[in-house]
Amino acid sequence: MRLTLPAPTAQNARRLTLANLLANIALVLTGGLVRLTGSGLGCAEWPTCNDGNIVPTPEAPIHTYIEFVNRTLTFALIVVALTTWLVLRRLSPRRPDLTRLAFLIGMGIPAQGVVGGITVLTGLNPYTVMVHMMITMVLIYWAAVSYHRARHLDRVVVDYRGRAAHWLARALLIATYLTLALGTFATGAGPHAGDPDAGRTGFDPALVSQLHADAVFLLVGLSVGVTIYARIVGRRGLIVATTLLMAVELGQAVVGYTQYFTGLPLALVAAHLVLAALVMATSTVVAEELRYVPALRADRPVGTRPAAQRRGSGTTLEHDAPVAG
Repeated sequence: MRLTLPAPTAQNARRLTLANLLANIALVLTGGLVRLTGSGLGCAEWPTCNDGNIVPTPEAPIHTYIEFVNRTLTFALIVVALTTWLVLRRLSPRRPDLTRLAFLIGMGIPAQGVVGGITVLTGLNPYTVMVHMMITMVLIYWAAVSYHRARHLDRVVVDYRGRAAHWLARALLIATYLTLALGTFATGAGPHAGDPDAGRTGFDPALVSQLHADAVFLLVGLSVGVTIYARIVGRRGLIVATTLLMAVELGQAVVGYTQYFTGLPLALVAAHLVLAALVMATSTVVAEELRYVPALRADRPVGTRPAAQRRGSGTTLEHDAPVAG
C-alpha cells in the first residue's frame, strides 16, 4: 500500500503544525497520568516493557498498560512530526524556518524517549523526571512557534533584536520556563512520585512551592505588563494573544492554589499539568506576536527610519489592523 503525503498547502501546514502542538500537550497529560496513578515503573525495562516483552502480556496489571500507552504515544508523535517536516519542506514559497522547527521537533521526540528510558532505568530518579518534563516544554515551544507562523504565512519573520518588544518577549519566555522548572521541583518534593518505591528530592515541599509561587507572581506581572503594552501599541493579534495568556494563567492559579490547599487531589494535579503546557504555548504565541509590533521611535537609533520607508515601498510586515488602545 502506497502512502500519500498531504499536499503542501497553507491549510495542511496549519493542520499539521496544530497536530504537532496538540500531540505534545497530550504527552504531558499521559505522562502526568502515569505519575499520578503510580504507573511509572509499570514497564520496568527499556526499550522493552517487562521480561523482555515489547508489549504487555495479558496478565499484566493496569499500571503496565498505562505506562505502555504513554510510551506508544511517542511513536504517534514521531509520525506526526515526520509528516509535518515532509510537507513543510515542499511549501512554496519555501519556509526554511518552519522546516527547521519541524526537524528539531522530530529529533527532540526520540531524544525525549531516551530520557524517558533513563528515567525508568534509574527507578524514576526525580531529577531525570524533571528533565523529561522540561524537554517536553521545549517541544511545545517549538510546536507553538510553528503553528503560529503557519497560521500567518503571509507575514515576514522579522529580526527585532534590540527593540523593546524583543526584550519583553525574552523576559516573558524566561519567566515562563523558570516557573515551569520550579513547578517540577515542587512535584519532585511532593507525594506523587510515580511509584511507591521512587525517591524524592528531599527539598522542603513548602519551600519549593513558595519559590514556585514567587515565579508565578513574576510571570503574571510580566504578562500584565505585556498586556498593557499591547493596548498601547494597539495591535489586534497581540491583544488577543495576551488576553488568552492571562485567561490561562488565571485558570492555572485557581487550580494551583486549590490543589495545594486540598492535599493535591489527582484530578486537579492533572489539570494543573495540562494548564502548564497551555501556559507555555500561549506565552510563546505572545512572544511571536511581539515580533510584528511596528518599531516605535524609542526603539530605533536617532536619525533612522523603518525599513519599509527606507525601501520606499510603504509596505508593512503585519497585516492585522491597529485597534484603539
